[in-house]
Amino acid sequence: MFIVTMRWLGVLLLLLGISWRNLGTEWPIIRKRPAYVIAMGATGFTGFNTLFYVAAHSTTAINIGILQGSMPVFVLLAVYFLYRSRATITQIIGVITTLLGVFVVATQGTWSRLAEFDFTTGDLLMIIACILYGGYAAGLKQRPAVSTLSFLTVLAGVAFLTSLPFLVGEILTGYFLVPTRMGWILILLITLLPSFLGQIFFMRGVAIIGPDRAGVFVNLVPVFAALFAVWFLAESFYFYHGVALFLVLAGIAISERGKRPVR
Repeated sequence: MFIVTMRWLGVLLLLLGISWRNLGTEWPIIRKRPAYVIAMGATGFTGFNTLFYVAAHSTTAINIGILQGSMPVFVLLAVYFLYRSRATITQIIGVITTLLGVFVVATQGTWSRLAEFDFTTGDLLMIIACILYGGYAAGLKQRPAVSTLSFLTVLAGVAFLTSLPFLVGEILTGYFLVPTRMGWILILLITLLPSFLGQIFFMRGVAIIGPDRAGVFVNLVPVFAALFAVWFLAESFYFYHGVALFLVLAGIAISERGKRPVR
């Protein structure tokens, strides 16, 4: 929980330093929808991060790999329930193809790994986390007509504030750990890369191609995780990694071919 709090505090301070003028100008527009802004920051940022980190304590990596790959499905469902926008057959085929790629990563290309799949509390938490992020991604379609930086600044502020009760709970229950030097370095990297740059790119992507199409790209997460493990941790690259990468990229390409025309 300390990571969740510090990552969004870091993003908030970073954004305030570069977007405070725009935020001051656009704040009257944002403040008109307080419930929407609070819901987006609390679910897409605080809720997802919290559940993801807690789930890792009671489930396996294979389960997280499979379940996190289900996010595009929840994005499509959220888009349907919120906007009654149905996915095309081609998009559905693309999502299934990318899910196959995630499945290959999670099982490491062997059926024996699937036998290790055991539904736990952590699995349930991951499903809830994916539902929250699916709703967040779909909700971006209705974001206020303000700049990405101003909107992200406000969401980071909401995420920071809504994470504080969880941090207090972590301290009171005795689970708080003081970060080491490496821990602070990781918090800094988490703040700059996935929390700052990643969110800006994702918001911009949703604005350009829509939440249903953008959701398919989430399946690149487990693939890149495998590749980064090879590059940074010197782990071996196996044949199934290549198969998974092909399936995920093919699924994205298929889904893109099935996109609805922009109106």
